[in-house]
Amino acid sequence: MTIQAAEQYEENEQYDKAYEEYKKIYDKNPKDMNILERLGHLSMMLGNKQEAADYYSKILEFDATNSMVYEQLMDIYQDIDRFKYYIHRGNLHSIEHKFEHAINDYKKALSHTQEEKDIITTRFVLAALYAQTGSTTKAIDEYLRLLDYEEIPKETYLNIAKLYIAENATPSAINALERAMSKNIDSEEIRETLSELYLKDNQPKKAMDITKNELTKVKCLLDCGEDDKAFEILSENKDKYQTNAKFHSLLAQYYFIKNNFDEALKEVEEFDKYEKNSPLTYQMRALIYENKRDDYNAYLNWGKYNILRGNKDIAINEYLNAYRMRDDDLNLLSSLAVLLEESGDKNHAMEIYERIAKLEPNNTKALEKIANFRHDIGDYRTECDYLELWYESDKRNYPLIKRLAQTYEKLKNKPSAIEFYKRYLQSTSVPDYDTVKSHLAKLENTEMEMQEEEGWLDKIMRFFNKE
Repeated sequence: MTIQAAEQYEENEQYDKAYEEYKKIYDKNPKDMNILERLGHLSMMLGNKQEAADYYSKILEFDATNSMVYEQLMDIYQDIDRFKYYIHRGNLHSIEHKFEHAINDYKKALSHTQEEKDIITTRFVLAALYAQTGSTTKAIDEYLRLLDYEEIPKETYLNIAKLYIAENATPSAINALERAMSKNIDSEEIRETLSELYLKDNQPKKAMDITKNELTKVKCLLDCGEDDKAFEILSENKDKYQTNAKFHSLLAQYYFIKNNFDEALKEVEEFDKYEKNSPLTYQMRALIYENKRDDYNAYLNWGKYNILRGNKDIAINEYLNAYRMRDDDLNLLSSLAVLLEESGDKNHAMEIYERIAKLEPNNTKALEKIANFRHDIGDYRTECDYLELWYESDKRNYPLIKRLAQTYEKLKNKPSAIEFYKRYLQSTSVPDYDTVKSHLAKLENTEMEMQEEEGWLDKIMRFFNKE
């Protein structure tokens, strides 16, 4: 009972004996995928397709991404079971990230079975693929079809709820999870997701009835107007939840309700320590500043909130409101300029960059942005002015020095062009040293000829003036 004996039988084309030897080895080590592959191959050689399929399927239990196995299973089932053929072809396309092909395969598989178990499994996978490829409506439709069956995966209800949440269809998400609860499918994730949805839908009493999470109960109490009871629970559990972001957001909400805005801001800062750059941080700050009558900081925080939520147009409006109140905040100006550029409003963005350059003359990013913009619209004179300002802050920037030389040349200012070409060639390590040196020589010769011509004309003019 050795691998060598099995291989020898196989080499001698004694496939039945090789199969028996491999089977003995497999009984001792059922996780050896090489042996499973040999048994599958020999079963095919011996005409035992179902046994071959069983062995290949066992390989997939250890390696679900084995494309060779899926191809073998497709060969086995092509003529005897079209449902399984399409399922395995769909699985192969899935691991190859050919999701549209996989979807078509699973749809074809459905047309070749009447078995409820097969239909449920296939539709569940099909729904997941639709969701993965961004076809949310089709994914929801597949999950809804599953709800007509009894023995469906418990994850179905949660998955459809998450899709509805992504579509901002809170009532539909609630309905899906309520159906799960009505069928006694009561996992912690389903229960707590449903309670959060109830809170979002302004139904805190329903959330209170089902949640087992202590902090969610506090949120329910706050939303129900039982502020003091909520604060009592928070105070009693301060040590327990000191590093919990939600704990600090609830304390911030309590202080906000009590109009203690300074304490509310402190709790927002604590929240931000444990949940960095959350949209909720900026939303809470904005609401607090609004109630403190601090419109400038309210606009700033609404702007940051909308950036994180992907609402760039709204963010621009908020920042512009802040800018009208105060035009010397460099952080605001930088953020606003970038947003305006990204939105395609270059002219307005340049106005902001010009304001930045005025406040901070050595801001090379702003100077570069303005110079590039002026170059693009053919305003070489203004481009040159900003390149000069940039050069004052970055005198060893050789690409900038060369650009200045070229810009002066465009402006027919040959003395300044020559001066900057010479500065550029002070570094012998520049990549185009010889080319620029040759160009400079021609430029200097032309300049000298022009000076000589101007000198000759001056002599002629003096001669006539004497007459």
